[in-house]
Amino acid sequence: MRAIILAAGRGMRLQQNADEQVPKCLLRFGGHTLLERHLRLLRTVGIEEVVLALGWRHELVEAELDRLAWLPRPEIVINPGYELGSVLTVHTTAEAMTRGGEVLLMDADVLYHHQIMAALAAGKKPVNRVLIDRDFEAGDEPVKLCVRDGVPIELRKQLAPDLKYDTIGESVGFFRFDAPCARRLAAIVANYVGSGRSNLPHEEAVRDLLREGSQVFEVADVTGLPWIEIDFPGDVARAAQEVLPQLQPQYQRQDSQ
Repeated sequence: MRAIILAAGRGMRLQQNADEQVPKCLLRFGGHTLLERHLRLLRTVGIEEVVLALGWRHELVEAELDRLAWLPRPEIVINPGYELGSVLTVHTTAEAMTRGGEVLLMDADVLYHHQIMAALAAGKKPVNRVLIDRDFEAGDEPVKLCVRDGVPIELRKQLAPDLKYDTIGESVGFFRFDAPCARRLAAIVANYVGSGRSNLPHEEAVRDLLREGSQVFEVADVTGLPWIEIDFPGDVARAAQEVLPQLQPQYQRQDSQ
């Protein structure tokens, strides 16, 4: 199993000071960058093969890897068109998506509890899996995951008024694909890029994959576990004040091992 971490974007909505602008995966909480936390939590579930999809100020991320002296060193793929949508970033990882084996596709700008990683990676049998948090704030910003009879049927910020579902929650932004499913997603993404839709978020391609019904997906419920996607200045404060205190003891235990 390999993890592909999407960390190419500039994060304009974060409104960082001009002299403090860094990729969001380099934001620090409790003395550790989000990137370091990803790598450590991936290691706890036995995943050492990591691909970093970078773009804006990628040299800073590479410097962080040097500082960490992380081995095996993650593979780096650069998306020079990072100003466009994240679907193009996923497209730059096509070789890693299709080389065989299971794939975890993960947003880099998430601070989360270790049990969320455990829920994503659990089990030895190859599966396709999405994560849902039923305790979410309503509004236009969360990417909603809708489920009917145990099957994920929608993945979008805006939902059709007549959509019928029995469960709704927020997508954590982490996905697990078996080898055939990863290849199919790569093909959908390639079609997006080839048809001039590189400006779209990659969740749109994942949505198409879910809705076409060619693959069977499990839904893992992580409701109650602390996590936050960091897009706005207020998210940084919430991450530090509300989420981090619930993570720190577990993280310290990992550091001491």
